[in-house]
Amino acid sequence: MANFSLSDIELLHQKGITEEVCKNQLHSFVQGFPFLTVIKAAGPGNGIMQVEPQQINHFIDFWNQYLSENKKIVKFVPASGAASRMFKDLFEFLDSENNEPVEAFAKKFFSNIRFFGFYAALEAACFHNHGQDIEMLLKKEEYKEIVRNLLDEKGLNYKNLPKGLLLFHKYDDEVRTPVLEHLVEGSLYAANSEGNVNIHFTVSPEHRQLFQKHVNDHLDSYSKKLNCRFNISFSEQKSSTDTIAVNSDNEPFRENGELIFRPGGHGALIENLNDIDADVIFIKNIDNVTTDKCKKPTVTYKRLLAGILIQTQRQIFGFLDELENPAISQAKLTVIKQFCESRLYIHHPDIKSFSRQKLIDFLHNKLNRPLRVCGMVLNEGEPGGGPYITVNSDGSSSPQILESSQIDVSDPTKAELMQESTHFNPVDLVCAVKDYKGRKFDLRHYVDKNTGFISVKSKNGRELKALELPGLWNGAMSHWNTIFVETPIETFSPVKTVNDLLRPEHQ
Repeated sequence: MANFSLSDIELLHQKGITEEVCKNQLHSFVQGFPFLTVIKAAGPGNGIMQVEPQQINHFIDFWNQYLSENKKIVKFVPASGAASRMFKDLFEFLDSENNEPVEAFAKKFFSNIRFFGFYAALEAACFHNHGQDIEMLLKKEEYKEIVRNLLDEKGLNYKNLPKGLLLFHKYDDEVRTPVLEHLVEGSLYAANSEGNVNIHFTVSPEHRQLFQKHVNDHLDSYSKKLNCRFNISFSEQKSSTDTIAVNSDNEPFRENGELIFRPGGHGALIENLNDIDADVIFIKNIDNVTTDKCKKPTVTYKRLLAGILIQTQRQIFGFLDELENPAISQAKLTVIKQFCESRLYIHHPDIKSFSRQKLIDFLHNKLNRPLRVCGMVLNEGEPGGGPYITVNSDGSSSPQILESSQIDVSDPTKAELMQESTHFNPVDLVCAVKDYKGRKFDLRHYVDKNTGFISVKSKNGRELKALELPGLWNGAMSHWNTIFVETPIETFSPVKTVNDLLRPEHQ
């Protein structure tokens, strides 16, 4: 194990990282992370709840009633992602020897360029820099100049901007960024009875001022247009959640003698989430937005998920109150046990042999936790995690969202389970973060620290190994109660590449 110098310890102190945490991270590089024990992929009737059309309004009524109680609702949007990955194929075109598009991606981009939300802004940049519009540059086969005007500082500078500030959607009277679409969305399902809408964006330090200016430039007009009062807040990933980097020998990676740290991944945002004072928190990624004409399914199912959350929370709170009664009947304990098994999908193979007190303690411990309801869409080949039933350290099993790296695919039976997975995690969560006595849970206590990811990166030509903390909706919420609900694919409209903006849901 590495010994830290006085300058190392001073750096740790500046970042708010203890020596113990740092040494635990170094230990994780050596030991790695164990695969989770997966029982099965969750599916309809088998860990994923399907809501019949006639039941939708029943759950939405629960949510509407809750909104009228003037609770604090927050929409939490991780928005620090850089846009550069969206343009990977265009960067490759710029670096190629071809002066005109050859690959299918670039061909599609140019043949449909007029349909992008940023077209007018790009046209203005081209005219400013070349005195020619896009049509003229296309006729002259100046394809690369068009791309440079899109990506470089002389033009729209999209290679250096965060995804949340790109022009996504064109309307008759405006062009909206993802940030503005989230404002519109928030007004449609997260406004309380007084018309207050709270939205929190996590951003990178270098882009915070840009986000704040963008919001400030539009806040008054959007408040009037949507007839609500927005409370927009921002936070950055804490430096105390950075993780130490190591070399191939698992020794601390240094440059000029100084330890190198890297951001801990989106799992670090559990700290930001924990800082939010709210009764209910919606979580949705910055790029998963759609146009107004396609928003109805998103709004309907957001309300539905929230209604299921509130109904379930009320049942849990009632059961926890009853579990405090020493004279609780055996019949009631059976009802509570059945609720845990059928609604929360929590099972323990030895529960029938539990003593009365052990059963009470087990049920109380399982129920008195943060609660999340997660939309799950049918898997249509999108990359990312999915819903599974896994074994916990206490021998019980419960629903978890897993990434493929958490599953031992070298085991044929586990690989087969992945093949059987029918649903995909679109990051569509509604969370209840207060207990039955109205106290805020400390969300850091519900993280499974035995989960995480190790990846190989490079820095200035040298290979390093990086450690990502348990993912925000993976290991960081491992010890939450989780309900999976099937939602339609129309609620999922991510933008991973620039050409995704040509899909109908973005036109």
